[in-house]
Amino acid sequence: MKVLHLISGGDRGGAKTHIKSLMKGLEGRIYTKLICFTRDNFYDELKNQGIRIQVFQQKNRFDMSIISRLRDEISENNYDIIHCHGARANFIAMLLKGVKKPFVTTIHSDYKLDFTDKTYKKIIFTNLNKLALKGFNYYIAISDTFKDMLVERGFRADKIYVVYNGIDMDKEIEFIPRDEFLNRYSIDGKDRTIVGIMGRLDLVKKHDTFIKAAARVLQLRRDVVFLIAGEGPEEKRLTSMVQELGIGGNIHFLGFIGDAYSFFNAIDINVLTSVSESFPYVILEGARMKKPIISTRVGGITRLIRDDYNGYIIDVDDEKGLSDKILALLDNQEKIIYMGENLYKGVEENFSAKSMAEEHIRIYTEILNNMEDKE
Repeated sequence: MKVLHLISGGDRGGAKTHIKSLMKGLEGRIYTKLICFTRDNFYDELKNQGIRIQVFQQKNRFDMSIISRLRDEISENNYDIIHCHGARANFIAMLLKGVKKPFVTTIHSDYKLDFTDKTYKKIIFTNLNKLALKGFNYYIAISDTFKDMLVERGFRADKIYVVYNGIDMDKEIEFIPRDEFLNRYSIDGKDRTIVGIMGRLDLVKKHDTFIKAAARVLQLRRDVVFLIAGEGPEEKRLTSMVQELGIGGNIHFLGFIGDAYSFFNAIDINVLTSVSESFPYVILEGARMKKPIISTRVGGITRLIRDDYNGYIIDVDDEKGLSDKILALLDNQEKIIYMGENLYKGVEENFSAKSMAEEHIRIYTEILNNMEDKE
């Protein structure tokens, strides 16, 4: 079996982690190749890890000169399935429809919320993606809630598979000591509990909830530091909010962090405040470092988090609920350790990269069998 994966190549965060985990899991079991359309750190990192990857460089999103090159690649190597990831790859796939192969796309996020940073992007790219998605033969949703979302929007349920994200729990990870990481940003973490959130600074991540909860906590406790890791279009507005609330001494914007595990090693409590998610890797990565999670009730997160056992679930926009959970944990360091251990075990048992890869192979096989039955 030969599967060609297509992706933008400028990806960071969850999409990149997903591809890395999936490609490594499939390695040696089926033939896979990844083609991306821009040269970035994404390419270099995956290439260095031995993943079969190539760049078909686009000058911009509307440069379609690569279409003929992709057709030749598919024909010459006789791929069985074309598997896309993200809006740019979906749009390119739409222009490859003359290729007589099954096309699959993974739904990593709510595609209606992917371009909220600029109006023109939302109008143009969201609508192009919506149009492209209608042309796929099959879909892989990262959570059951995302499958339900697709069905509600008119996609056929029998064409949608569900595979939750998985992470390699056996791979050795690299990180620097907590003090060294904090010193990098001139942060004093001595005798303080550290609460962190990692994700692009975008409206869908709803960092407002994190900041407002931090302000509530800091009215009662000063022995806590809040870290925000990520960059994005909301940075200026969010930093202004922190200054207006007068909490700049206890909340720090770290920007993009290349060594994510150093961040997760440094914090005590992991937080996610998104309005929409599938099954985010920031929870799985935090779990590898045995950090409990406080998360909004989105996507497939409730499949992993058990309230008061390995984390807490709060409602979207509930800054009071978030601050209450943080305050409760500040007074119970043993509970932080207990829940972190439980979260680690839950991920290890149920959300491994191996099981994710096995499920993809099963799906690929079923798709090919379905296509043969139609011939």
